[in-house]
Amino acid sequence: MNEVQAVRALIRSGGRAPMSWSDRYVALFGLAMAGAVLAQPVASALATMAGQADPSRLGAGVALIALAYAGFLALARTLGPVALPAADAAWLLLSPLPRRAVLGRSAVILLAISSLAGAGLGLALLAVLGAPDQLTPRLVTAVLLGVSAAVGGMATAVLAQSSQHWDSWLQGALVVLAIVAALATVLGSGPGRHLLVAVADAPVSLGAASVALCGTVTALLVRRAWAALGRVHARTVLAASTRAGGVAAATVVLEFGALTWIAEDGHWRGRTLRSRPWPAPLSGALSGALSWPMPRLLRPLSAPLALAWQDWRRLGRRPGRLAALLAAAALPALAAQAAGGLSPVAMILVAGGALTAAAACTTGARRDGEDPSLARLFGVGARAALTARALLPMLLSAVWLTLALAGLTAMGALPAGPWWLFGPLSAPALAAGALRMARRGFVDHSMPVIDTPMGSVPMGPLVWAMTGVDIAVLGCAPALLAPAAGPSALGALVVAQALSGAAVLTAFLLRARRAAADPARLG
Repeated sequence: MNEVQAVRALIRSGGRAPMSWSDRYVALFGLAMAGAVLAQPVASALATMAGQADPSRLGAGVALIALAYAGFLALARTLGPVALPAADAAWLLLSPLPRRAVLGRSAVILLAISSLAGAGLGLALLAVLGAPDQLTPRLVTAVLLGVSAAVGGMATAVLAQSSQHWDSWLQGALVVLAIVAALATVLGSGPGRHLLVAVADAPVSLGAASVALCGTVTALLVRRAWAALGRVHARTVLAASTRAGGVAAATVVLEFGALTWIAEDGHWRGRTLRSRPWPAPLSGALSGALSWPMPRLLRPLSAPLALAWQDWRRLGRRPGRLAALLAAAALPALAAQAAGGLSPVAMILVAGGALTAAAACTTGARRDGEDPSLARLFGVGARAALTARALLPMLLSAVWLTLALAGLTAMGALPAGPWWLFGPLSAPALAAGALRMARRGFVDHSMPVIDTPMGSVPMGPLVWAMTGVDIAVLGCAPALLAPAAGPSALGALVVAQALSGAAVLTAFLLRARRAAADPARLG
């Protein structure tokens, strides 16, 4: 027993009792029941993988897998990935104990997580490429390839946590994966489709060679990552542990709104921001001495616009996030091409992505809902502040939805027609939903729990999750019904969408004055 094991044994001796045989029995029984429940769906899914893949879906499927792998690496880089529980981070990390031994348990957990993620990645790859022959060898090859890629990527993230040089390599890998996804999309659309078909029909021996090469590289990366655990800076592990602890606490208590604050705080902490002059129309909004000749009709809007200008500056300070958000508008088209048509997944991506684009720039409205002191210092009412803050969500959601609908039309998932009109016409309802989401506050855990045939459903988290989504769906109902109605009803639905979007935003803003005294009513 080494020093770390002795310390952990001493800590456990004063805590709860060790796991009994009944605890082990319950755990094993739960695993056995989970295996019995999942056996039939997994067997059915594997049976559908046998056969030749559709060449028209290969490009989109490969692009989605590349983006999923890039998201896995980006998430690992964001979370640390090496982190410790709060007690270990406070007592063991800064102690004279060997750091590699202290972080060893976290490394084993990361290995297990990356192995499971890699297995899912391998199954997705096999589902895209298909198995024209020898299903079992191809299944084993795909799973091993996915596990090797995921474990190697996690090892690279561990190295990036301990070295800025490796962090640059990891960022470069993310860029390369984005380029691979774009290249696969272009090849799958026609010009180089035969290349993807050749990859899907490659013999099993070539896959085995790829697994051997990838496994060798992964083993080298894992060895270097294990050696680098002893050189990881304590401040990076403490920061990662703080983020992981906050995420775990927010998840356990179902306060999902705290996750966005954790992400924002993690990004802006320690950054030095340069001061820049305000635009001329807003520079004299508070003093009353406008240095720019603003029209008389627009002068009452100068103070609300000055209050909302921070959202524009916040968005401009993160161009990478804005570029990634706009690039995500291609995901619905990729999902539709991979499914062979406009699927429910593609529709969910369209609706969820547009609402996410609108909610990405409502931080100021959320802060005003929790602490309206800044708006009061500006002398701006609730309705005027929300009106000014609604401009940026409207613009961003309109651009995102227009790009997504244009991509679906170009891919042939939507018939020919002016579908892009639903982008700007749905923007008011999306902005109203996003602002309502920003002001919904915390989850009300005092609400009852409803028993259903599917199990118990706590109403507090459900109501919290649907707040904001409800009016966005209501305002975008014509746009959501348009794909099912077809091109014949497109003109009438466009007019209906223009009216419903404007009506929802107007009603939301008119209600702002009544709810100003009690901000919780607005959420």
